[in-house]
Amino acid sequence: MDELEFRRRLLADPHDNDPKVTACKHQSIANKKFADELQQLDMQLEQALKVDVPDDLADRILFHQAGEETSKKGIQSYWSYGLAASVAFAIGLFFGQMNLLPSQQLPINSLANVALEHVSYEAQFVDNIDEKATLQQVNAKLQSFGTEMKDLPGHIYYVNYCGFDGKRSLHIVVDSPQGKVTVFVVPTPSHTISNSKDNNNESLVVPIREASLIIVGDKGQNLMPVASKIKNDLSWEI
Repeated sequence: MDELEFRRRLLADPHDNDPKVTACKHQSIANKKFADELQQLDMQLEQALKVDVPDDLADRILFHQAGEETSKKGIQSYWSYGLAASVAFAIGLFFGQMNLLPSQQLPINSLANVALEHVSYEAQFVDNIDEKATLQQVNAKLQSFGTEMKDLPGHIYYVNYCGFDGKRSLHIVVDSPQGKVTVFVVPTPSHTISNSKDNNNESLVVPIREASLIIVGDKGQNLMPVASKIKNDLSWEI
């Protein structure tokens, strides 16, 4: 697949998971950045379209329609009520589908599993990058979450925004004293510490303010010291 076809496919569907598109995405940093930016824009558009529908919307439509049609008789009145009911049903169905976006289908206790899948999917691209990011660069990304780090937990190989369970999150790869790990700052609150593991990796979810700090490392790796250091080094805006 050439660059033109790759960009055309992603512009049509930023979440295109066709193997050819995925392979082209991992061919260069520019392609990966282009795909990430389109996914972020798509998620922002989804958020902008989310509008809460009042519980009594159908009743309001029916009441308004009934008030306008009280002077009409026979089949015309029945048609009006039927139309109002159809409109209410269609609006309810539309917003019901909007509220079942992928970002809301997974419960909070699945964050650990989402992190494992994310790391597994991105490994081919991220494992070969070394941006040598500075504390200033990391804090520039953390600013949108209302926090910053007082000190780096280790050498930063990669730092950028990503789409984590449909939400704009921060993805960091760091070489800590416990070994190379992946760190996510996700704007989804968690209330307790939780963890998960697959055949190769394990993850740890730690609550931080109205967000979650997630660490992913090799299976059997001690992740709590890394999580504790990062959590203690985060300085939050009041």
